[in-house]
Amino acid sequence: MKTPKDFFKPLAIGAPEPMREVPTKLERMIHFLPPHNPKMRTKAQSIADQVDVLLGNLEDAIPADAKEAARAGFIEVAQSVKLNGTGLWTRINSMKSPWIFDDITEIVAAVGNKLDVIMLPMVEGPWDIHYLDQLLAQLEAKHGVSKPIMIHAILETAQGVENVNAIAGASPRMHGMSLGPADLAASRGMKTTRVGGGHPFYGVLEDPQEDQSSRQFFQQDLWHYTVSKMVDACLTYGIKPFYGPFGAFDDEAACEAQFRNAFLQGCVGAWSLHPSQITIAKKVFSPDAGEVLFAKRILEAMPDGTGAVLIDGKMQDDATWKQAKVIVDLAKQVAEKDPDLAAAYGL
Repeated sequence: MKTPKDFFKPLAIGAPEPMREVPTKLERMIHFLPPHNPKMRTKAQSIADQVDVLLGNLEDAIPADAKEAARAGFIEVAQSVKLNGTGLWTRINSMKSPWIFDDITEIVAAVGNKLDVIMLPMVEGPWDIHYLDQLLAQLEAKHGVSKPIMIHAILETAQGVENVNAIAGASPRMHGMSLGPADLAASRGMKTTRVGGGHPFYGVLEDPQEDQSSRQFFQQDLWHYTVSKMVDACLTYGIKPFYGPFGAFDDEAACEAQFRNAFLQGCVGAWSLHPSQITIAKKVFSPDAGEVLFAKRILEAMPDGTGAVLIDGKMQDDATWKQAKVIVDLAKQVAEKDPDLAAAYGL
């Protein structure tokens, strides 16, 4: 374990200084682009103009014989697309794959100064982060990368969940974490083939009543505990929690419900795997206009964040002031990118 004085030192001579805090950026959706597909590469610019984060996917959903094409395709996209504030990420292959080393070395060499975040799948413990951390520092030094490339871990194994706090605090490069429900379900031996979302058999039955012939069944959230544990770990270490994929593209209502649960629990964004999910993520992870306007009233009534006031018959104190500030700070970020919401928020 590094000593506090060494934690923020570069891991290679000539590498950029590690960041003290995760950059404040709007990341409501991380949109996955399959860069091995030439047709999708031609759409990369129009997609980048719509989303907060454009991610070139090299891992799951890319056939084994297309891994190298995906890597080359992502480099092509990164070199050609005008980002205009959109984040540029890539999800590399896992630590146990034969492609990961070339993913890292070739991408950093070619587009290291444009790349914001590397998403690392199947993270099991801090040792995975330490490996990538050290290698990135060496490559940044070698190729003259001027700002540190950050690391985003996917939480998708039972061991990863067990080590979630150690992962969150493993490096100053840590950007955040995403829930990976499909691989996590397999790792845990869960009896579901769904990618995110609920399951019709997972729920509670209401107590029986004497005058009742049938009892209502209330479906529950399979991922509530894990999301809460991930959020606690991320916020403890000052990094960002995200919900991952929702695989039922034809069920937009369920996708919105799952994203909203994650938003209310503290997640700042989710993955979008289909164009329809971009709109859903924008809607869900942008604060409600009514809540923003009320939050602004709380901040205006308590300029220094102390004391207590009564607004519309409800007591507000320093705790609700902090809640209001979270909402207004997020609204300001959204307003910079969305003129319509800026008007609705009065910003």
